Amino acid sequence: MSPDPLPIEQLRSALAHRFERSRHRTLALTSCDDRELMAQHSPLMSPLVWDLAHVGSQEEIWLVRDVGQRVPLRCDLDELYDAFQHPRAERPTLPLLGPDEARKYIAEVRDKALDVLEKSPLEGSALIDQGFAFAMIIQHEQQHSETMLATHQLRKGEPVLFPEPLPAGVVGTRRGLPSEVFVPGGEYAMGTSIEPWALDNERPSHTVDVGPFWIDTVPVANADFAGFIDAGGYDDPRWWSAEGWAYRQKAGLESPLFWIRDGGGWLRRRFGVVEPVPADEPVQHVCWYEADAFARWAGRRLPTEAEWEKAARFDPATGRSRRYPWGDDDPTPARANLGGGALRPAPAGSYPEGASALGVRQLIGDVWEWTSSDFQPYPGFRAFPYREYSEVFYGTDYKVLRGGSWAADQIACRGTFRNWDYPVRRQIFAGFRTARDATTAEVA
Repeated sequence: MSPDPLPIEQLRSALAHRFERSRHRTLALTSCDDRELMAQHSPLMSPLVWDLAHVGSQEEIWLVRDVGQRVPLRCDLDELYDAFQHPRAERPTLPLLGPDEARKYIAEVRDKALDVLEKSPLEGSALIDQGFAFAMIIQHEQQHSETMLATHQLRKGEPVLFPEPLPAGVVGTRRGLPSEVFVPGGEYAMGTSIEPWALDNERPSHTVDVGPFWIDTVPVANADFAGFIDAGGYDDPRWWSAEGWAYRQKAGLESPLFWIRDGGGWLRRRFGVVEPVPADEPVQHVCWYEADAFARWAGRRLPTEAEWEKAARFDPATGRSRRYPWGDDDPTPARANLGGGALRPAPAGSYPEGASALGVRQLIGDVWEWTSSDFQPYPGFRAFPYREYSEVFYGTDYKVLRGGSWAADQIACRGTFRNWDYPVRRQIFAGFRTARDATTAEVA
């Protein structure tokens, strides 16, 4: 079900609040030393100052010009901050705005965008109906905040970010929980045609018939993955696809990114702090090939995207698909680890209030979860409002991730939300859970 549409003035106020929250987060992540902002901490990532001005450039193009039909502020920045024009590795060589210039620019854009929001009818065309264009830009800024957190994790040096505690009562344990949950076979409605702020690749809703299967109750934890390492999993080609084994050898993979061998145990570097790897946290910073190899070693497999979404959204009592695992209400701090404040996943087994109807936990927040599926369009897909958001990425080069991470914001994380990346990517906050087919006896 979709939430009931808000009255226009309430919608306007809700969007203004989300604008404020997204900008507060952007500025907090770019409040460090100017040298840190201008530096490229990894060729995989942009300098932080590029992300800072880029969110303003997109806001100007879509809201100030397209929706508001206002006089452009800085047309000269369009090509400079076009992500398709300049690969990340070459962005430090561009004549980027300095930190103070970038902050001034995005503040000027925001003033005009808020004026456009104040005057917009928020209905009458697909671009502005129920505030879509405004929500799209807020999602874009929040997605770049997650990207900037990945950059912060890659940077060397003393900490500049400090974690907030998780809310009391949400931290749990997987002790006492079943290791896996049965998901019955049959049809369900995948995707959405009614979620007002859903992006084009989430649409349209369509019926999918999924066979019965079992899926892990919680994401694979660090202790589990350490067992794979200790069993020689990185050294045994039996557990790897041909492409995965070739990449494992080429890249010299031996453990998740940021892990450091410490005698018989493991340390990790997390935002400038070196600490013991917490055994009960969901593993993160593993690529698709590593996740696939672990699943094979465990005698299991990665779930398909359709299986993942059914485990998350299907309600066997009603036969319908929920907006979120727990129901139709928006995420709260009691249901999911989102927003980036914790700087880490919660222990596996946490967030009982966020469990799906079938009892699967932590499907939203904590870590993005790799699936076995390539990123492909749904039947009836229509690019909107521009084909470069999704359509140009469809194919076999990218694998789908679902569920959102602790670094994702709730506006950019839904039961239908689809993320995608190359199967070699490890800097993202990605983990996984495994699945297996149900046997005939189990189904009976």
